[in-house]
Amino acid sequence: MRAVINAYGRALLSQFHGKILLLSILPFILSVALWALLLSFGLQPLMDWLQGYFIEFEMYRVTSSWLISLGLGGLRSIVVPLFALLLLLPLMIVTAMVFIGVAAMPFIVRHVGGRHFAQLEKKQGGSILGGVVKALGAFGIFVVAWLCILPTYIFPPLAGLATVLLWGWLTSRVMSYDALADYASAEELARLQREHRWQLMAIGVVSGLAGSLPALVWAVGAAAAIAFFPILLAASLWVYIVIFIFTGLWFEYYCLQALAQLRHAPFEESICVSD
Repeated sequence: MRAVINAYGRALLSQFHGKILLLSILPFILSVALWALLLSFGLQPLMDWLQGYFIEFEMYRVTSSWLISLGLGGLRSIVVPLFALLLLLPLMIVTAMVFIGVAAMPFIVRHVGGRHFAQLEKKQGGSILGGVVKALGAFGIFVVAWLCILPTYIFPPLAGLATVLLWGWLTSRVMSYDALADYASAEELARLQREHRWQLMAIGVVSGLAGSLPALVWAVGAAAAIAFFPILLAASLWVYIVIFIFTGLWFEYYCLQALAQLRHAPFEESICVSD
């Protein structure tokens, strides 16, 4: 795991590069604008649908008795808004990841590859279409799995573990492809994803520890989360975007180093944090 740790250190230093710090601005603005528009039209219909669902299937009685048994009876009045917020989280993650992929990841690839792996040949084994297809497939599985783990948010530690593992799987699938798409051939890309799957998963899981924080804050501080929803929404989006940028850097350093070693090609060990 030494290569994973080395890539972490290089990504951490690059995170404070001036241009990298600015990368979060455009995805953040786009995400906030999109969600402000969506929620202005869709939040109340979502709340009405959930309330009807809870009434039709007697979910109020089930959740109320459950919360009371756990000593959380005070949350009974906000259980529907809480579920609405938790349903929105995977969509927030998807939009943040999409905007990072479009607005930030190409710059990250150029930044890392051009500065530290200049001698590495680009074989263009991946494509934008291939990345979109892989991302959509992974997002579909992610959303289904997320819906399955929603009940675990009654027990925050269990929810945190499930969220971290799910995040780790998602990021390792999507970001390793994006990191290698320009430089690796199709065969090299498949081989590296297969042979380094546990290292890639480890990077994703560690990133997931940070990525699970907004969800846990919403679950633990449910009343405050609902009262300050617009502020927490914007803050959560920014946290996700910053985490995705760092995770993109981490994957890029690790994957390009693994590719260079696979080809037995030299690469620059020095780390520059400023032009």
